[in-house]
Amino acid sequence: MISIKEVVKQTGVTVRTLRHYDHIGLLKPASKTEGGHRLYGVNEIKRLQQIQFLKALRFTLQEIQDMLADGQQDWYSSLQNQLTFVLEEKEKLNQMAQLLRGLMNEYTLEGKNDLIHIQKLIKMYEHVKDERKTFLHEQFNQNERELLDLLPNVNNGDPDTLEWISLLAQIKRHMSKGIESIEVQRIIRRMDEKEKEQSKQAGFYPIDSDVIEFIEAATNYYIKQQQSSC
Repeated sequence: MISIKEVVKQTGVTVRTLRHYDHIGLLKPASKTEGGHRLYGVNEIKRLQQIQFLKALRFTLQEIQDMLADGQQDWYSSLQNQLTFVLEEKEKLNQMAQLLRGLMNEYTLEGKNDLIHIQKLIKMYEHVKDERKTFLHEQFNQNERELLDLLPNVNNGDPDTLEWISLLAQIKRHMSKGIESIEVQRIIRRMDEKEKEQSKQAGFYPIDSDVIEFIEAATNYYIKQQQSSC
């Protein structure tokens, strides 16, 4: 038999946790000293290791207690159900991570997080594909949708996306200078280069229609200038 302090030393489980397990009947000590101190044997340590393993798999204490109490427990089904749960949670976390990246990139573009833009991001990246398509047609005309196809998925964190975000932010800063300005045309040239490199990503950031129209006009001007120099 070993004391509760020795169990803590061997397993890393806290005294408070062991007392809680005792209180709820999940792990009872083998016996107690005359002074009332808990003592644990080989079987209790083995059960504690099973509890730690199942906790690591994100089973609840009640689920663990049921699994260990029933010698006929269908462990395969329990593990299968837990795998399904973990994969669903993973998908939710991935969606949340994408949304957070989108909000961070939106802050880069706007210098703030606007509630309307947040709502648009949520609609774009949480709704199913058909609903997303409907949303696109409701919010943007044909020309705008074609331009949106060239823009990055704002929820990505890859270098290409981050460069697109940077280019869009620069466009917004220089719009007041007009489509013919050196600064705007330099940015448009880089956008054109990236399109030719085929590094664009599917998806879009909910940019204001005036910015989209400005990009379209600046792009048309850039194309005309390129054609006239040939």
